[in-house]
Amino acid sequence: MDLQITNYNNRFQIKGTLNKLNLKTFHAHFSNIFDRLDDVLLDIESVESIDRAGVMALARLHNESITRSKRLSIIGLGCKDLYDHFKSQEQTTVAA
Repeated sequence: MDLQITNYNNRFQIKGTLNKLNLKTFHAHFSNIFDRLDDVLLDIESVESIDRAGVMALARLHNESITRSKRLSIIGLGCKDLYDHFKSQEQTTVAA
């Protein structure tokens, strides 16, 4: 399934596959998002699969929210690949 992004108020629902091939769509929706909004909610419950480039795109968005002192919330379990990535990052941070 291709990437679909819908929004209502400041809630963005991401459906389908987030990978290197469709990052243009993701970046088109979220480039300069923090210029317009102070609070952004990403619902990733319907993400079926994600590759490394997709994870990095979410991480960049997260870093931008921190840099600009904006709020970014990511809800939903999404796909197991994303959960495993952030879980492994958490474990390496705790170990360090």
